Amino acid sequence: MTSPRMSRRTFVGAALSGTAALTATAALPAHPAAASTATLPPLDPSSLQAAIDDLEHPPSTAAQLWVGGTAGSWRGTSGVADIRTRRPVTAHDKVRIGSVTKVFVATVVLQLVAEGRIALDVPVRRVLPGLLPARYAAVTVANLLNHTSGLPDHVGVPEPETAEEVFRHRFDHWTPQEWVATATHGPLKFAPGTRQEYRGINYVLASLIVDKVTGRPYEEAVAARILRPLGLDRTASPGDDPCIHGRHVHGCLTMADGSLRDITTYDQSSCRGEGDMISTTSDLDHLLTTLFSGELLPPELLRLMFTLPPDDVPMLDGSPARYSTGLQRATVNGVTFWGKTGEKYGYKNAVFSTRDQRRRFVLTCHPTTARNGEESQTIARVADLLTRAAAPSGSGRF
Repeated sequence: MTSPRMSRRTFVGAALSGTAALTATAALPAHPAAASTATLPPLDPSSLQAAIDDLEHPPSTAAQLWVGGTAGSWRGTSGVADIRTRRPVTAHDKVRIGSVTKVFVATVVLQLVAEGRIALDVPVRRVLPGLLPARYAAVTVANLLNHTSGLPDHVGVPEPETAEEVFRHRFDHWTPQEWVATATHGPLKFAPGTRQEYRGINYVLASLIVDKVTGRPYEEAVAARILRPLGLDRTASPGDDPCIHGRHVHGCLTMADGSLRDITTYDQSSCRGEGDMISTTSDLDHLLTTLFSGELLPPELLRLMFTLPPDDVPMLDGSPARYSTGLQRATVNGVTFWGKTGEKYGYKNAVFSTRDQRRRFVLTCHPTTARNGEESQTIARVADLLTRAAAPSGSGRF
């Protein structure tokens, strides 16, 4: 019998502009609007270094920044990878990437669509019989990928409020089927395709679809289709292994007495396929470059990753939807980025690029607070510096 585990608060970003993603049909959208023509500022290495050197806002142990694109490149690190040994962090240290995992899974599902092995408008229950109740018959593969499924909240899983509670649940283990069962009680929150709510459970199901269609665990499909062809040898899905192997940044949390405790070793079973992968800034930059360049998907399916739902498909709070198939859109100082944020305890990530790849950035930072709302400050500082010439500071944020 597996033990109950926390329901992780879903990080959805802040003030991200956009209007959403793929509808529940298989129809292909129009080509996305042209990339932003806003002026990009020249890179300011001293300011960028100062932005990641500020490890007090929020309290953090380290940060890594990889800036690329045709408008210039820069690399920087700050802090220590291990608070015990005080080893300085490097650009090649591995980190937990959280929800950036969804980019890999969405890409593989779209590859399977391109091969005719799955359809976006097929009901999930047809692909995974017996996993979802009959009342969820309208939920399609497309609904999972763009978070318009309407699946209900998790029931029966504890949600820790303190760092001490996080540690008490760090080795709780779930099978994917058990985790799905916690989010299949009661009716759907809304008719599939009519609203958008960012939910990790959508991608747990998407990874199970990859399992079923390919006949191999999603981890092996990602490795065969993306990691090995692109040479992403520092990227992996851990499976049931709670550790990070090789040189990596340790995640830490601040305890009630003010001490730091290492939270790196952590069971990832409840976020299989939606937030469990490990990578580096350089590997993630290479993924984004290759994906945006059209080397992983045919044009008509790549367009889905840059297409939001219609204006009449808002988030639950009424704000414009902001998630496409596997990505999210963010506009800062008039510059529109596409990419993904990710979060695990002790780890915070942002992987974004303009559509034309004039400016890409991969930021990994390591806040020590147990998700108190301050974790995005470093991302906001960096995004502002990378776009500030386009408009007065503060016109947008992540």
